[in-house]
Amino acid sequence: MADVNKYFKKGSEVEISSNDEGFRGAWYMGTVIRPPSRTSKDKKFLVEYKTLMADEAGKKRLRETLDVVQLRPPPPREPRRSFKFSEEVDAYYNDGWWEGVITEVHEGDRYSIFFRGTREQLQFGSSELRLHREWENGKWVPTLEGEEKVSIVDEMKPTKEKAEDKFHKGMLIEVSSDEDGFQGAWFAATIIEQLTEGKFLVEYQSLRNDDDTEFLKEETDILHMRPYPPDIPVVDCFNLHEEVDALYNDGWWVGVISKVLTSRRYKVYFRGTNEEMEYKHSDLRLHQDWIDGKWVMASQALKL
Repeated sequence: MADVNKYFKKGSEVEISSNDEGFRGAWYMGTVIRPPSRTSKDKKFLVEYKTLMADEAGKKRLRETLDVVQLRPPPPREPRRSFKFSEEVDAYYNDGWWEGVITEVHEGDRYSIFFRGTREQLQFGSSELRLHREWENGKWVPTLEGEEKVSIVDEMKPTKEKAEDKFHKGMLIEVSSDEDGFQGAWFAATIIEQLTEGKFLVEYQSLRNDDDTEFLKEETDILHMRPYPPDIPVVDCFNLHEEVDALYNDGWWVGVISKVLTSRRYKVYFRGTNEEMEYKHSDLRLHQDWIDGKWVMASQALKL
């Protein structure tokens, strides 16, 4: 059997399937918190879901210990596309990706999807769909158009060494945290120095130390760092369901425009905390993701 740890290392983004009633047949986005040790008899992974919560308040993300057969890397991203009758797709519904088949093509890039598992038929927009793929023997089937049997693991590189090359002393970056109350936010910081392989000392630009005498300095690792997002043209207005970053408590938090108000103000919904807050235009920016060493612009949120 192949070494699964090379696909699912600590901090790796994954998709997770669940055997719990009501969740079977769907794949949910998550992160590997702790892979099994080489000496452990228990070869289970501790993972944390990104969209499923452990408490009714929606403030604590669900964690589970699962077998490797319930994990897979995120499927390759591809440009937005149209779909055809009878194509097998995944539809984003109830915080996860559910396998279905297109039974009807409507105007306006909308489709009727039949789910065999639940015998339901629902309608979705093209932005809520992706081509269905299976993870088989370290490869995605079918492969992306123009590719010939290329493993997604190879496609997901740069390697750790290449990633480290992108960060240097004095560089402006953004840093995320796993601490309660800070999860889901990115904070601007400057690299002070590289400490060891994959670890850096950074100084935040907005967070202060406990006695408020200087800006907070902290050790972080490559998994919690990304370059500062590039400047993009300022939009005149944000649209309903558009994915944005909102400036709150000195950090940028990803959310979705849930209501467009007057006077260039908006209500923003945060999935991680299940909260909705009001913001002015100047405290929002278009959301971008740092993926495979490149900045990718978010088009539209999949589903509230």
